[in-house]
Amino acid sequence: VLKLFKLLHRTRQEVFKNDTRALEAARQKINEEFRNNQDETSEEKINELLKIASDVEVILRTSVIQAVHTDSDKI
Repeated sequence: VLKLFKLLHRTRQEVFKNDTRALEAARQKINEEFRNNQDETSEEKINELLKIASDVEVILRTSVIQAVHTDSDKI
């Protein structure tokens, strides 16, 4: 669980580099989700939550695109 938690935060830092608002929002969401489920004892539910977290990490790494305005009408 801790390994996946750290991986999500590392991925967040790479994906949202130089975007402080997105970095903070992602940090809060990751921490909130793990905190909300920290007392879960059902092995089946824990495995389901870990699968969801792993899927989120993959989606962040492969599907999120950060754009930068280079000119008034160019991104």
